[in-house]
Amino acid sequence: MVSNINQLLVQAQTAYNAADWSSLIQYLQQLILGADSKHPEIVKNREYLLRLALSILEVGDFQQRWEITKVLTHLGNIAIPPLIDILEDEDAEEELRWYAARTLGEFQQPEAIAPLVELLKTDEDEELRAIAATALGQMGTVAIAALSELLLNEDTRLLAVRSLSCIPQTETITPLLSVVQDPQATIRTAAIEALSSFHDERVPPILLNALDDIAATVRRAAVLGLGFRPDLRETLDLVTRLQPKLYDFNLDVCCAAAVSLSRMGSDDAAKYLFDVLISLQTPTKLQLETIRALSWVGTPSSLEYLQTAFDQITSGTLWQEIVTVLGRVQKPQTTQAAEILLQILRCLRRASLTQHPATEIVSIKNAIALSLGQLCEMQAIEPLISLLADSNVSVRLHAIAALKNLDGEAAYQKLQQLANNAALTPDLQQGIAIALAEW
Repeated sequence: MVSNINQLLVQAQTAYNAADWSSLIQYLQQLILGADSKHPEIVKNREYLLRLALSILEVGDFQQRWEITKVLTHLGNIAIPPLIDILEDEDAEEELRWYAARTLGEFQQPEAIAPLVELLKTDEDEELRAIAATALGQMGTVAIAALSELLLNEDTRLLAVRSLSCIPQTETITPLLSVVQDPQATIRTAAIEALSSFHDERVPPILLNALDDIAATVRRAAVLGLGFRPDLRETLDLVTRLQPKLYDFNLDVCCAAAVSLSRMGSDDAAKYLFDVLISLQTPTKLQLETIRALSWVGTPSSLEYLQTAFDQITSGTLWQEIVTVLGRVQKPQTTQAAEILLQILRCLRRASLTQHPATEIVSIKNAIALSLGQLCEMQAIEPLISLLADSNVSVRLHAIAALKNLDGEAAYQKLQQLANNAALTPDLQQGIAIALAEW
């Protein structure tokens, strides 16, 4: 083993002398990341290996630097002082300092905090300050005190909030609460987003208050944050509190409200979503979001609202979205979703009686076939087979794909049984023959 280690050390030195950085990285990885990294011979040469690794960090290309940072972190705390030197060298290459900051964050050691904080306070390079903030966030709990102090400085407050948001520890709640009323909307937004990840009794009142913030970004963050607390639906009457945000002045807030209401899983929420969907004043983007939201509510009434909406709206885009989301419904509502799709399909077939405007839209039929195949409800086999008589090639191909996805073996047997049925229409006979040939 010792001879093998010594051989790798010699090869590493040879690669260094030849400036063969790719080979040098490979040798260092074998020595430091391998199973024998704790061998006394390797431990004895750690300072030497550190110098070799730092040489790659200083002169390597982007990818080589990326790979060598893993080696540096495995070398341990001995790598921290030289990395701090690089970070503090204002004449050093920007990318080199970027990597030094990023690597220091990986160590999660207190001695790396002060230089990163100092860089945040004094450096003018925004990208470098951002990576320093990210590195502090990676350090976890040990960096909370330093980041909390940065909240006191207007120039570093936003970066400090973003760093704290990377630390999923309850100790960050108190410092984050201190800036939820900050004059800058970006800071309030970042704080609300970070607080939303905690199930702490101090957070919901802050989110409820932020629903009426003057800044749309803050309102949106609060709406989404409350959407993650369906457990408080009854206690805080969240459905009633979120419903007005469906009519917010800002469309992004409206869409966020649709998503959050869908997570409440209640019939009241579904009714509010339906009202927005069928309103003539609702923008298409929000209508699409409410369609998806209704499918996520996951109650029988929410799916019934989708069926009703299909009959009331006149947009091909919305029709297609409705039949598409029905195909993504999860159990136990898959049977109901399939029945709705089959009713829509029957409606399309009775075009001469209903004059439904979706009749001639091929994409709607394609979407219905695809959704029926995804739901895997066997009641769809015969209706899908009937689509094989459609005059459009695309519809027939989608029906074949759906049949295969539904239950390929059962569908194939059914097609074989029908293949010689003279009572079928010529179009359906031809469609079945094509399907069997495609199988």
